[in-house]
Amino acid sequence: MDGNSPAWVRGVSRVAVLTGAGISTDSGIPDYRGPSGVWTRDPELAEIFTRKRFVADPGVRRRYWRHIGGLYRADVQPNAAHRALAELEASGTAVRILTQNVDGLHQRAGSSPRKVLELHGTLATARCLRCGATEPTPQVLERVAAGADDPPCLKCGGTLQPAVVMFGQFLDSQVLSLAQNIARHSQLFLAVGTSLTVEPAAGLCAAAVECGATLVIVNRDPTPYDELATEIVREPIGTALPRICAALRSAAA
Repeated sequence: MDGNSPAWVRGVSRVAVLTGAGISTDSGIPDYRGPSGVWTRDPELAEIFTRKRFVADPGVRRRYWRHIGGLYRADVQPNAAHRALAELEASGTAVRILTQNVDGLHQRAGSSPRKVLELHGTLATARCLRCGATEPTPQVLERVAAGADDPPCLKCGGTLQPAVVMFGQFLDSQVLSLAQNIARHSQLFLAVGTSLTVEPAAGLCAAAVECGATLVIVNRDPTPYDELATEIVREPIGTALPRICAALRSAAA
């Protein structure tokens, strides 16, 4: 995208944005599949995100809790890309965010919580797999820091799992249905910082295009959906997305 606003920003009042790990790397949260991603550097670490292994192996749970503790560091804050989407919403454009991330940074940046659909759940809450009791994850992590490296449910002693979708689990059917509906009714569908290799979330791109939306992909690496895109932006998300959002605001003014 050059310095002039592209034609696809004109006349857009409904924007759906699918975001992946790449949008949060400027906040200090590493992605998973990139050249320096968590799983690229340590392929075995992907096993701790598998539901079957998590449930069966206390050692996997201990490693999992240590890993996600990094997402709650004091220095993890929303970055320019998160803020740009919140500002676009505040300007009056109908923006719906469909995020594969579980870090809550979109909401912390100012996006309306009801307009952020967390496809893969949230790290904010942990749920007991036995009795269903919930506990705020930061509170669980305080117990981890105090020495409870496999923290049990406070009510029944069962296994706690953050309220995220792990490998081997299905997305919530109601959440997926709503996401598909949002994609199909969008005029512009932005896929930002996602490898588009995890289904069914990645398939939202095709659902949007099939219903007439313009697909724009903002990602460092090629994706399986590039051929459907009107434009592919390879530059850093922290500069590309604020410029796209500014162009949308300007075109709507």
